[in-house]
Amino acid sequence: MNWDDVRIFLAVYRAGTLRGAAQQLDIDQTTAGRRLAGLESTLGSRLFLRTTGGLVLTQSGQHVLQTAEQMERLAISFARKSEGADERVAGEVRVTTTDSLAIDFVIPAIERLHLRHPEVRAILTTTPRLLDLSRREADVAVRTQRPEQPGLIVRRLGSWEVGLYASRSYIARHGEPRTGRQLAGHDIALYQPGVTTRQEATLVGESRAQGRVVAEMDSSLMLSTFVRAGLGLGELPVYVEQRYPELVRIWPHKRRAKNYEAWLVLHEDLAHTSRVRVVVDAIAERFGA
Repeated sequence: MNWDDVRIFLAVYRAGTLRGAAQQLDIDQTTAGRRLAGLESTLGSRLFLRTTGGLVLTQSGQHVLQTAEQMERLAISFARKSEGADERVAGEVRVTTTDSLAIDFVIPAIERLHLRHPEVRAILTTTPRLLDLSRREADVAVRTQRPEQPGLIVRRLGSWEVGLYASRSYIARHGEPRTGRQLAGHDIALYQPGVTTRQEATLVGESRAQGRVVAEMDSSLMLSTFVRAGLGLGELPVYVEQRYPELVRIWPHKRRAKNYEAWLVLHEDLAHTSRVRVVVDAIAERFGA
């Protein structure tokens, strides 16, 4: 069985379409379809059925899926181990994080990295989705949740209180909320359901039952931008005070029960790869500053 054909099989399974698989693998759709057909011919069975919702696995496809994923893990492990002793401070390093942490920390770290090591090229992906380091979707991750998967090196970069914030322009129009009134008369910005596990029925312990939820955001950057624009109240990590002087912390004595944390994550096989190590050091230095 050809590993390149298996890669296409897995990409089609995960994307649900030939087009999506081709985009993931950076090949054209015709090639993806031809290679998949060749794999089906080799195995002597159909692996996918066409439905209105996309391509779904047949029973034969389900039977080979586990073997295909085992081949993928072996191939990735082989590649990681071969790179582990690479002492060249050059080449690509894929970094993933959230948009807010990218702007506040990771991009400044990459700027400093390029001054020191111009031949290292950082490929940055900003997404709330947790990319899979074991499948080489990224080499280095900066996350707001501590991962529990085996084989990963995890380091806490920072931990901040989370306070309630508004812009000076918002306070000028609406005044500051008073405790005990469940944020009555005030506009509130929250995360969309599923974006975070830390969304509660309170803001820094104060019920928001009487407040108006005027917006729901899909990222911390959008939430911060909305609050800074003077459009509502929102929970933000306290480090924003240093970056955005237009923000005012409401009730400084109150905070959310859980802190906002940042974790650096990489696979243990890449810990001694020189180009990965300098990226990790640059990011850690930025958070330390």
